[in-house]
Amino acid sequence: MAPKKSSKKPASTKAAVKKSDPLFPSKPRSTGVGGDIRPSGKDLSRFVKWPRYVRLQRQRAILYQRLKVPPAINQFTKSLDKNQAMTVLTLLNKYRPETPAAKKQRIKETAAAAASGGSAPARAAHQVKFGLKHVTTLVEEKKAQLVCIACDVDPIELVMWLPALCRKMDVPFVIIKDKARLGALVHQKTAAVVALTGVDKADTSQLQLLQNLAKEKYNDNTDLLRKWGGGVMGLKTMAKLDKRAKAMAIEEAKKKASIM
Repeated sequence: MAPKKSSKKPASTKAAVKKSDPLFPSKPRSTGVGGDIRPSGKDLSRFVKWPRYVRLQRQRAILYQRLKVPPAINQFTKSLDKNQAMTVLTLLNKYRPETPAAKKQRIKETAAAAASGGSAPARAAHQVKFGLKHVTTLVEEKKAQLVCIACDVDPIELVMWLPALCRKMDVPFVIIKDKARLGALVHQKTAAVVALTGVDKADTSQLQLLQNLAKEKYNDNTDLLRKWGGGVMGLKTMAKLDKRAKAMAIEEAKKKASIM
């Protein structure tokens, strides 16, 4: 037997329409292309969520300003200026070591000359020496005539003791920007330290000038061994301290006026 059809009509499902509030009219956000344009002429970079490595390097730079830095580390911020560094690098550039390919070719020619009984090609008398252990040995033996230390070696403990050793052995040294420039001299990506053990007769006077500059600015400069770095507060803290100092000065003036 077929089921009976119900005569009841389904209830109407009309949604209740909310009346808009005239005090707070709704403004739907337009998320399409060209909608909700940011205001022009405003720097919104402080609201950007920067990558983690950017945040870390910025926090590190701020910490280096805030923390007190001992003189042994702070001296690496006192590098040569642009003109002095260019003079040093120009001299070092004349004595760049040979490339691996050139060395291989020279060894081949030397072997061929030895086999045929001819004269072997001469090796350059003076070359820039690099490598931390090698330069340290040269300084200890007092063979180095000028030592160049990079200012941005990381970790700094690798070269932190080297200025003290140069002072003890009376070897002129300079601190220069940066390790990539020193590395380019010796066909490497970076170099923490390079040294000269000698120069040609034509460059003796130039080397003497640089040695005098190094001794005046670094070896004999007692301020480098005494002056601490860092301790620079932020703008808000400096403003707060200034406000506190002014308030204390006003209070002191009132006390003196009351005594008088």
